[in-house]
Amino acid sequence: MTLFSQHKSVRGTLLALLLPAGISLMALAWLVHGLLLDRMSQEFVEGRLKDEVAFLAHQIHESGGNLDALQTGDYFEEVFHHAFAIHSPSRTLISPQAWAPFLEPLVKSTAAGSLRIEEADVAGAPSDILAYRASVTVGKTPIVVIVAEDLATLHRSQNELHIWTAIVSLLLILLLVAVIWLGINLSLRPVMALKTTLKRLQEGEISRIQVDAPEEFRPLVLQLNQLLDSLDQRLARSRDALANLSHSVKTPIAAVRQVLEDPDRPLDAHLRHQIAARLGDIDRQLEAEMRRSRFAGPQVGRSAYPVRQARELLWMLGRLYPDRSFELSTSLADETRWPVDEHDLNEILGNLLDNAGKWSSRCVELDLSQSRRCILIRVTDDGAGVGDQELERLGQRGLRLDEQTPGHGLGLAIVVDIVGRYGGRLAFSSGAGKGLVAMVEIPHPLQEGT
Repeated sequence: MTLFSQHKSVRGTLLALLLPAGISLMALAWLVHGLLLDRMSQEFVEGRLKDEVAFLAHQIHESGGNLDALQTGDYFEEVFHHAFAIHSPSRTLISPQAWAPFLEPLVKSTAAGSLRIEEADVAGAPSDILAYRASVTVGKTPIVVIVAEDLATLHRSQNELHIWTAIVSLLLILLLVAVIWLGINLSLRPVMALKTTLKRLQEGEISRIQVDAPEEFRPLVLQLNQLLDSLDQRLARSRDALANLSHSVKTPIAAVRQVLEDPDRPLDAHLRHQIAARLGDIDRQLEAEMRRSRFAGPQVGRSAYPVRQARELLWMLGRLYPDRSFELSTSLADETRWPVDEHDLNEILGNLLDNAGKWSSRCVELDLSQSRRCILIRVTDDGAGVGDQELERLGQRGLRLDEQTPGHGLGLAIVVDIVGRYGGRLAFSSGAGKGLVAMVEIPHPLQEGT
C-alpha cells in the first residue's frame, strides 16, 4: 500500500499497476507455452512410435516371422525417419547401424512401452532418445520390436518456435505499453478539460463548470457547481442583508437623532417611549438579519440527523408548552442523514413546531419521511385552523393572523426562505377534522443507505 501511495500522479499509478501486471502475464503465458509445447510434442512422438511398432508387428505376422521378407533398411528409414531394431532368437536387425550400440541394450531389456534415454554415453548415438519397445509372438517365436527417434531435432524445432514466440511476446508487450499509455491519456482527457475549465473559472471567464465529463466525474462536477451556487447565494444574501439593514435602520436612526439633536424639545416620557420604540425596531431588524445570515443553504458535505434533532426539539417544546402533546411519527432510523445543514433543519422544525404549539389545542404531530426523489416534513396541529383565503397568505413576512398571540410574524417566513434555498416548497392545508397541516418538500435523489 505504501508503494502505491507514493505515486501522486494518476498516470504514474496506473502505469505502475498495469505495466508489471501485463509483463508478468505475458511472461507466464510464454512459460506455459513452452511447457505445453514440450508435452504435446512428446505425446505426439510417442503416438507415432507406437503406431510404427504396430505396423512392424503386423508386417512380421504377415511374413510368418520371416524377418528376411520384411522391407527394412532404406525403405523404413526413408518412410518413417526413425531407427528400429527387430530381434528374434535367430536374428537381429538394427537400422541404422550407428544406433546399434544404443539399441542392443534395449533389445536385451525387459522393459516395455515408452523409454526415455537422456545424456546417453554411447559413441555415435544421440544424447536424447525416445523409444518404444514391444514384444510380439509369431507362432511360438518371441520377437522384440523397437522404434526410436532422436529428440534433438525436435528440440531444435521447439526452441526455434519458442524463440519466435518470445519475439512475438515482446512485440505484444510493446503494443500493450502503447495501448495502456494511449488508454490512460484518453481516460485523463476529461481531467485535463476540467483543469482548463477551473482555470477559466478562476480567471472569471465563466461562472459555472460546463464539461462533458464521463459518468465517474459527473458527481464531482455537480458538487463543484453546487458549491459555487452556495457561495453565490451566501454572497447575495450578505449583500441583500446589508442593503435591507441599511434601509431598515436608516429611518429609525434619523428619527432618534433628530430628537436628540433638537435642544428645544424636552426629553419627556412620550419622547423616551418613542425613542425606545425606534430602538426596539432596530434591535428586531438586526436580530432578523443576523438569523438570516446564518442560514447555510445547500452545501456539499453538510448533513443532519433529522430523527435525533426532532426528538430534541420535541422534548424542549414539550417543556415550553406543558399542556400540549408533541408526537413524532417516522419510519426513519436514528442514523438516517439528510443533505440539509443542521442549523437550517433546526430552524425549519423549530419554527413549524413552535407555530403549531401556539395554535394547537392539545396535540401536535411531526411526521418525517423520505422517498427516492425528496425528503418530507409534515407538521399537524389540532387547533382552530385557518380559512381558505388566509392559507395563501401564510408565510408572508410580518403577517400575524392573531395580534393577541406573541410573535413577530417572521417564523413561517424564515421557513419559506430556508426551504426555497434548497429548491423546495412549503405548503399549508387544513387538517382532516380541524387544525393546520404544514408540509415541507425538499427535492433530493437519495442514495442507498442514507
